[in-house]
Amino acid sequence: MDVSIIIISYNTRTLLKQCIKSVFEKTEDIIFEVIVVDNASADGSQQMIRGEFPNVKLIENIENIGFGQANNLGAKSAAGKYLLLLNSDTVLLNNAVKILFDFITKNANVAICGGNLFDENKKPAHSYSKLPCIMQELKRLLLIPNLNSFNYTDKPQKTGYITGADLMIRADIFNRLNGFDSDFFMYYEESELTCRVKREGYDVYSVPQAEIMHLEKKSFSDNERRLGMIFKSCKTYYKKTHGKLYRIIVNSIILMIIISRLMAFSLLFNKKKINCWKSILKIYINKS
Repeated sequence: MDVSIIIISYNTRTLLKQCIKSVFEKTEDIIFEVIVVDNASADGSQQMIRGEFPNVKLIENIENIGFGQANNLGAKSAAGKYLLLLNSDTVLLNNAVKILFDFITKNANVAICGGNLFDENKKPAHSYSKLPCIMQELKRLLLIPNLNSFNYTDKPQKTGYITGADLMIRADIFNRLNGFDSDFFMYYEESELTCRVKREGYDVYSVPQAEIMHLEKKSFSDNERRLGMIFKSCKTYYKKTHGKLYRIIVNSIILMIIISRLMAFSLLFNKKKINCWKSILKIYINKS
């Protein structure tokens, strides 16, 4: 088996169907399998898969165990030499799986690669970035946009990390490193895993020829909860990857980010946003 495509599902029935359909329509000249790990969806996702995609391997969880842990579970059932971790809110625009497979097999020191992501209007979307660091947080504090997140060239480029929406990784490395850290429920798990992969001496590449649409946020409508999870996972990431002094500095910057947003919305008398950022502040300063 060349590639095991692992898709995590949680109440994304329509998006999931569209994703799987694109995989079978676009993927050619490669031996692959599709594994869907369902995190206890209540929207009929499991029945849809069994009825419309009987050749898809379905793993049904009795509770939502999060993105990373669900991928770890899928990897245990995978037969492929490579794993493609594909979000349920993605649609393949070309033979992306084969393109990524060809690149990673020809480059022995590449452990992770991913393609270019596009939004629903076919405009460039966040596809990769530098690993999170103090400089990245300072830019976020100062509202400086991340301009280096999409490969506008026609050549593969070495990068910090690939977004978890379309991350291809060597199965042997993923398994040797025990996959995603269980302390992450969602967000930043791919950054932390990539950090460990790079410490092993491997490279991470963006491959622009592989094109995938990412319908980001359509699978997660609760923005307040989403932001809370992002900041909580951000704190966990720095705890896992950096020393005490570094964490003190970066945590101070992130607190300034949260407080500045809270102050801005207070000046605008936006009660909904004020409550949102108060909740995020409470989550972030929690010692757990």
